[in-house]
Amino acid sequence: MSTHRRGFLQAVGCLAAGGLFVGSDRAFAAGEEGSRRGTPARGVGGVAFDAFTLLDFRQLPATAERLYPGQGTRLEELWRTRLFQYGWLRVLGGQYRDFEAVSGDAFDFAAASLKLPASASARREYLDALVQLPLWPEAVPVLTQLRAAGLKLAFLSNLTPGMLAAIGRRTGLDRLMDPPLSTDAVRSYKPDPRAYQLAPEAFRLPRERIAFVAHGGWDAAGAGWFGFPTYWINRAAIPRDELGVAPTATLPSLSPLPGLLTV
Repeated sequence: MSTHRRGFLQAVGCLAAGGLFVGSDRAFAAGEEGSRRGTPARGVGGVAFDAFTLLDFRQLPATAERLYPGQGTRLEELWRTRLFQYGWLRVLGGQYRDFEAVSGDAFDFAAASLKLPASASARREYLDALVQLPLWPEAVPVLTQLRAAGLKLAFLSNLTPGMLAAIGRRTGLDRLMDPPLSTDAVRSYKPDPRAYQLAPEAFRLPRERIAFVAHGGWDAAGAGWFGFPTYWINRAAIPRDELGVAPTATLPSLSPLPGLLTV
């Protein structure tokens, strides 16, 4: 079995604990120190961000609830689970579809499972919410500090190039960050090592000098397997996935990052 397929199979079991929008209704521990392993990365020259470390995902469950009152939470949970399963299974089966297409397929499944009408307009409104998410309050100040320190900065995301470009234009992040890196370029999804390899190639830096900032616990594990110094933004304070690798640091928000990466 190839290395990247083995990595995908290892990750399939961690959907519930480290998925896309875990714990969206939980309060995150602002000001908490964060658990750490070892010392901060030295000589970091670039930082790759999962999109949902910068984007406040809490609007998406609210959109689902507006579309389907009383069923929004369950629909969002079903959508999220099927989104990851479909993406990873399609890569393993050689039947790749991009993130936006797979998101639509997962939406249709979730609605059908709950016996809800999956109209084209409802699907479009739900998927449009993905590129309309606001930034976390600390995102711009943190990115500004990191950029001022001379670091290369980019999204490294499963979202499509078009979705990432739209987010960059709307939020102004395209003026603070380097061109976004979409795993669509390798027709795969994280935690495939080919997806993480996009950052060393774009930044022209060895993986040891690229900090990866993860939202999902599974993504933190995948980046750690790849060899990135990994910083897990664990706003919901969920347990770490038992996948044989720990992040360099687990943080309650983006705010501590400049102090850890610009030493």
